[in-house]
Amino acid sequence: MTSNPIKMKNVIRSGLLAGIITLCLSVIGFIALLGDREVIGGILTLGHVFLFAPVIAFSYLLADQAQDEKAVRRLGSGFLIGILTALPIIFLAVIENITDIRQFLPNVSPNLMNLILFGREIVTGSSVLLILMGIVGLAAAGFGVLPDKIRKPIISGLGWTLLIGTFSEILSNRLRSFFGHQFVRMVFTSKALNPFVALSLFLLIGGGGVLRQRREMQGKTAKLSDRVPKKVTYVLYAVFLLILPLILGTYLSEVVNNVGLYVLMGIGLNIVVGFAGLLDLGYVAFFAIGAYVMGILTTEGHLAIAGMSFWAALPFSILAATLAGILLGVPVLKMRGDYLAIVTLGFGEIIRILALSDLFKSHIGGAQGILQIPKPAIGTVNLVKPEYLYYVILLGCMLAAFISWRLQNSRLGRQWMAMREDEDVAEAMGINLVTTKLLAFATGAAFSGFSGAIFASKLTSIFPHSFNLIVSINVLSLIIVGGIGSLPGVVVGAMILVGLPELLREFAEYRMLMYGALLIVMMVVKPEGFWPSEVIKREMHAHEIAETSSTE
Repeated sequence: MTSNPIKMKNVIRSGLLAGIITLCLSVIGFIALLGDREVIGGILTLGHVFLFAPVIAFSYLLADQAQDEKAVRRLGSGFLIGILTALPIIFLAVIENITDIRQFLPNVSPNLMNLILFGREIVTGSSVLLILMGIVGLAAAGFGVLPDKIRKPIISGLGWTLLIGTFSEILSNRLRSFFGHQFVRMVFTSKALNPFVALSLFLLIGGGGVLRQRREMQGKTAKLSDRVPKKVTYVLYAVFLLILPLILGTYLSEVVNNVGLYVLMGIGLNIVVGFAGLLDLGYVAFFAIGAYVMGILTTEGHLAIAGMSFWAALPFSILAATLAGILLGVPVLKMRGDYLAIVTLGFGEIIRILALSDLFKSHIGGAQGILQIPKPAIGTVNLVKPEYLYYVILLGCMLAAFISWRLQNSRLGRQWMAMREDEDVAEAMGINLVTTKLLAFATGAAFSGFSGAIFASKLTSIFPHSFNLIVSINVLSLIIVGGIGSLPGVVVGAMILVGLPELLREFAEYRMLMYGALLIVMMVVKPEGFWPSEVIKREMHAHEIAETSSTE
């Protein structure tokens, strides 16, 4: 790993940038809103976590990238970054104290001031904030100084403790149904983690990490994959997925179902964008076509034409979306890059506007949509509850993942990847670009139509406004965040971008802001995604490998 020397201008820039980010999060009301959610009872709220998050990130990164610098210099830089981060916040508090700025910045509320000043007067609170920011910056830089064998267990313990504390309300509701009220009262305090339990969790997880690393260094611990046969591992995974709705309950099963629908779409778009390199911004069109075909063929309302069951109509929904994918692919065969993105974006908007217009109102309902779409049924059992519908979505995701996995390493998959690298070279090697592109569009569209069909049956009604451009952006974003070209990355991206906002309802009105911020951070810090494919990972870090080789 290359080491960057610490320069004072970099320290000042990092501190002021962290302060500006914290200031922006404060004035838009984000930190005050999250201040209502306690993580550790009476000690820490989620608002405080985000208040200190920028200084932690910048101090840690600066210290971690300066491995050749002395520890004292790195720690001092972290402390200075913390002090500089506090200055814009203190400036905001002073301005709010001497004048009424709520007429310009309505989110600068008494609740926000109470949070950032820790319930104290302006002078005392500002002093406490300044000192705490410096200490937090110092501690974050300290993590960058510590060796991996100590740092990783501490970060793991802190991360899991904060994660469990953040979702205390949801966890307490589920644990109450299994272990009773008495156990929940011992672990949680007013929808937050009990301080003693939080400390115990941190010590347990951190200590376990230290012991595991020590055993690995002594050669006593083999990897789980070496100790447990693969078949047994797969059986355990399958059993876990089958009993998951029983553990989660109704609400969390509904969240998992929403994540599953985006996973199904993400697998399809991953073929188009990740494997074939075709940037498609109109992917929602195939989702809408699958949903509308399912609605038309199964509805029991006044638009009914066939009265089919879900299972009978499902192949028609997938087929219609597949044909639409081919029809879209034909006009754009010669296009690539930005031009392809703009044309596909227009196609997605055309489908939405046609569904909204009066032209086909007598067939698909126009703005009123299609109502009375029945739920899936197996025999006489209607899959009404989210716990039941989960298995339909799981089946769809497993089928799509299997097909995608088989295609990735097939002859067609290698043709897609060759085309992604360079279309001209791929064509010169004898690859038929027309067939290859159309197969990519058709396969991706089929999975999107599959997801749309389940979506229509899940909601029992569909409207044109459910198929906006933002759906395409969401699916593309989860692929970028999770890892382009990676099947596990699709699942990780969907859990982060779809699952987390559902669990943290405070994020709802700031969802687009968080998407944008996360994408920017990912592009700068980890452009290959959280769980990238090995091919993409090698491509992203090819220059680093070349630099290392030339240095040696």
